[in-house]
Amino acid sequence: MAVFDSQAFLRTLTTEPGVYRMYDEDHQVIYVGKAKNLKKRVSSYFRSNIPDAKTRVLVSNIRHIEVTLTNTETEALLLENNLIKKYQPRYNILLRDDKSYPYILLTDHRHPRLAFHRGSRKKKGEYFGPFPSSAAVSESLRLMQKIFPVRQCEDAYYRARSRPCLQHQLKRCSAPCVAKVSDDDYAEQVDMVRQFLSGKSHQVIATLVGKMEQASVELNFEAAAKYRDQIALLRQMQEQQSVAGNFAEMDVIGFAQLNGLCAVHMLMIREHKVLGSKTFFPKIPKDSGREEILTSFVGQYYVSTGSHGRIAKDIVLPFEIAELDDLTAALTQVAERKVQLRVNVRAERAQYLELANKNALNSIMVKQNAQDSIDKRYARLKAALGLSDINRMECFDISHTMGENTVASCVVFDGQGPNNREYRRYNVTGITPGDDYAAMAFALNKRYGKVTDPDKVPDIIFIDGGKGQLSRAESFFESWTLDKLPMLIGVAKGTSRKPGLETLLIDGGRKTINLDSDSPALHLIQHIRDESHRFAIAGHRSKRQKQRTQSVLEEIEGVGLKRRQALLKYLGGMQGVKAANIQQLKQVPGISPQLAEKIFNHLHDKA
Repeated sequence: MAVFDSQAFLRTLTTEPGVYRMYDEDHQVIYVGKAKNLKKRVSSYFRSNIPDAKTRVLVSNIRHIEVTLTNTETEALLLENNLIKKYQPRYNILLRDDKSYPYILLTDHRHPRLAFHRGSRKKKGEYFGPFPSSAAVSESLRLMQKIFPVRQCEDAYYRARSRPCLQHQLKRCSAPCVAKVSDDDYAEQVDMVRQFLSGKSHQVIATLVGKMEQASVELNFEAAAKYRDQIALLRQMQEQQSVAGNFAEMDVIGFAQLNGLCAVHMLMIREHKVLGSKTFFPKIPKDSGREEILTSFVGQYYVSTGSHGRIAKDIVLPFEIAELDDLTAALTQVAERKVQLRVNVRAERAQYLELANKNALNSIMVKQNAQDSIDKRYARLKAALGLSDINRMECFDISHTMGENTVASCVVFDGQGPNNREYRRYNVTGITPGDDYAAMAFALNKRYGKVTDPDKVPDIIFIDGGKGQLSRAESFFESWTLDKLPMLIGVAKGTSRKPGLETLLIDGGRKTINLDSDSPALHLIQHIRDESHRFAIAGHRSKRQKQRTQSVLEEIEGVGLKRRQALLKYLGGMQGVKAANIQQLKQVPGISPQLAEKIFNHLHDKA
């Protein structure tokens, strides 16, 4: 493609606000930007004296520019961040966190359910959050289960119950499914959950104290003890979560930059409670300034479709940024309420900001130490194997039960360690059950049979097994046509099968490499071997479980895929189907009385 004619392009460019997209010779978007005045902003890239090395490299790769006009600069900011998330341009600062944030959902049912929720908020009910991570939601639900006996089970499981489940015996659910609690008493517990999640824990405690005193007056000591335990747990939870101040809703953003790494730490406060924190490591082009990084982070984190539920009223920033007013206007528009970005804070806000900055710096130190450990392991492995470089390693393992449901796994490590996106599983078919050698050959053919890109060929392939598996791998690569040939290494366990006693086999097992049990190189090999083993077992168990939950129903004539799905969904899995009586089976959509009786008799014959 010809060199970009910037002067001709600039002559036709408007002075209106909008967004510009820069493309390279492969027509890939390499940069997205916004401007109040498009002509003025884009012209600045093509000056003769650009001091910024990053901008000079960017300009040298431009082959085409497209613009989109907007009515206001705020609209341009919204569009810019949506396009950055869509195209992930390599010269933009990228926040790689596309997952929606988790909430606690209190459903709108006769007997409401407390549940973890992530994604679009279409289900009827009340949403509390957002929380910084799924772990924070799970911990909150676990504690809530101890305090308030409100159900957390799936609706299908709840509908299928004919007797109380284990959670009721553990006093973590009042079993409304089988009328072990009155609707009024259950609604009272739900109301206390609602108040507590809304930050009104003091009111909840006051209510429970009153109930405890009343129960004592009535000599109902068992009830009084129950209320006492609830109060104690609530006070303990308060101590863990309460903020020493009066800020109901606030996000505090900490920032640190060191040795080429950048960390942004988010401290989230909602309803006077610290919900938790999370550290982000944006992908930043070389020579990016801290203002540019923070501006991009705030825009990409908050200004996106569906983000209005997580925008706090107050957002504390670690330092001043040039686009403060524009971001404030954009966040206010997205949130549909007043949002304030604050800098140069004092008192309690300053203490939180100091804590957030400290956590950001600590996160960088931890990440660097982990990377140093990985680099050391790679260096030792290269020395042990006599390789100049290791950019990609893959490891295979086979998992089955007595030859059934055979699954092969392939895990990938690059220079940063595990690369989960490249992991693959293969359902092994067309072999004699239990033949691990044939299964290995099948997996290798699936993985490399059609590879043409040398970058996808690993430097090392580890085979979890002895000489037999390694020989099969070497037989496969005898007809290899690409220039790059991977090194094949078998990882054989010692006689006691204890970690640290592994033997590395090469050259068909005729040569061995023995590494000390404390060798960083061996630790790296153990890591990739254990990952392949874990990944294979997880796939095998999933396949086996799927077969077990469907095979019995598949044997029943007249029960096709849709009816099987209805039975499993409505009755809460195969266990619920087996426990159901004929009357309950008839209530499943699509199941006639005759078919319900047929299913019941078949399952009882199987038992």
